[in-house]
Amino acid sequence: MGTKRDGISYGKMEMAGDSEAEMESSNSTRNWTPCVVIACMIYLPLLVLLVGDYRKPSLEWLQSVGFSAETESSSSPLPEPVKDKLLGGLLAAGFDKSACLSRYQSALYRKASPYTPSPYLVDRLRKYEARHKKCGPNTELYNKSIEQLKSGRSSGPSECNYVVWIPYNGFGNRVLTIVSAFLYALLNDKVLLVHVPEDFADLLCEPFPETSWALPKDFPVEKLESFEVRTPESYGNMLRSGVIKNDMRFAANLTLPAYVYLHLTHDYSALDKIFFCEDAQQMLRKLPWLLLKSDNYFVPALFLVEEYEEELRRLFPESETVFHHLGRYLLHPTNVVWGYVTRYYQVYLAKAYEMVGIQIRIFPHAPVSFDTMFDLIINCSRKENLLPAVNLEEPGVPAKDAREKAVLVTTLYTGYFDKLRNMYYEHSTATGEVVGVYQPSHEEQQHTDHQNHNIKAWAEINLLSFSDVLVTTACSTFGYVAQGLGGLKPWIVPRPADRNQACHRGTSMEPCFHSPPSYDCKAHKDVDKGAVVRHVRHCEDLDEGLKLFD
Repeated sequence: MGTKRDGISYGKMEMAGDSEAEMESSNSTRNWTPCVVIACMIYLPLLVLLVGDYRKPSLEWLQSVGFSAETESSSSPLPEPVKDKLLGGLLAAGFDKSACLSRYQSALYRKASPYTPSPYLVDRLRKYEARHKKCGPNTELYNKSIEQLKSGRSSGPSECNYVVWIPYNGFGNRVLTIVSAFLYALLNDKVLLVHVPEDFADLLCEPFPETSWALPKDFPVEKLESFEVRTPESYGNMLRSGVIKNDMRFAANLTLPAYVYLHLTHDYSALDKIFFCEDAQQMLRKLPWLLLKSDNYFVPALFLVEEYEEELRRLFPESETVFHHLGRYLLHPTNVVWGYVTRYYQVYLAKAYEMVGIQIRIFPHAPVSFDTMFDLIINCSRKENLLPAVNLEEPGVPAKDAREKAVLVTTLYTGYFDKLRNMYYEHSTATGEVVGVYQPSHEEQQHTDHQNHNIKAWAEINLLSFSDVLVTTACSTFGYVAQGLGGLKPWIVPRPADRNQACHRGTSMEPCFHSPPSYDCKAHKDVDKGAVVRHVRHCEDLDEGLKLFD
């Protein structure tokens, strides 16, 4: 019977050697054992410093972040641990670790972040958590605010004021807008509540201690997901009808609507875009309830609102870290999703010395042939030395100790994975390394209204965020989330319309705001918003978009 070590079965070892040769060997070993001990004492610390791809953390550290010795086998190697499981203070201590394993374990899998959150951001997050606990669902103050909402009117801000996030579009769009809505709530001392439909259930852990961010199902405003650009309660339509005016910000006693709907999706009107003007922000601060729907990462436009400039500078001294910090603070996969992530990683990816993530998105409005897209990806990966060339002349046999490079492909389709896998299966590499190609799923079509589809999408985003290097498709929100969580500046494969351009390395890990306003509220005319301040510029993958840079 064999024994098992590190998941590999070995033949039973003969421990009782009776021959003279074995006895002699044993005696001679005793003679040089002290030398070995001395040598180990001298060189082992140096060896630990030099071996950069050692991946398994200590049992004590694993247990400190929620791993169990009974459930975590030594056959499941993990990345090198980071020292700070709270991510520089982003995460609050005191959560039940078993309720959301990913909260403290995700740091084990991702590369250690070189970006440290500012002490001011950490302090504001702790204050926000206290406010959310005081004002969250089913508290006395929340119930009081609900009664005001039912009355159909308001007379100004309350002790607790709310932003209600309404989901829209694909999973990537949704999590980008959750982060956007949270930052907006943070800037205005409001509480963020998240409307969770069935297709979005059991995907994200509760991010705030001892409370919930889930909007109760008995919320009195019904059919939130049907709100759109023509909804009468939208900010733009209320401006048009005169129900609200921005000069109301100066009035002391006035009657206001019970809530205002903020329509910030890609099809928003010119009046809806007035939301990003300073006058509008001051007026909207008087409303106790704001209902917000968007498919845009609108954070860059908040950096162009003058009254937020100083606060945002203190929160994020490094401008391009907004999503990186807030995403890792807010977005924790539930145990269901985390099970998908960790099982796949440990079986297929953990033993590789380097992991290359390749994210491919084909947009319905910009179709591209399979061969064109595949060539764009391969040309980019080889030109930038992300993937090795293959040896077409000689089959070659890799050395027994050849290093493995893992390539994780995420796309709706299986063809890219098949062709890439076959290329490295049928040919040796010019570098002598072994390339393993993996694809967790291939749904063929996007089904955002299916919970299981969203579970897989969220799992694959997290797997991509573990990459050492990342290749993404231009304008893909899926890729934006992965790069932001992983703190990665990706290689961007150009859009089909720009396929004559070479792929290029992103200079910022921030997502792109695809549909920004161009109206200058003070000049009362359209301007180039990418040329107003040096840290808000046009995106590398979309000329009309806006993005944060350092």
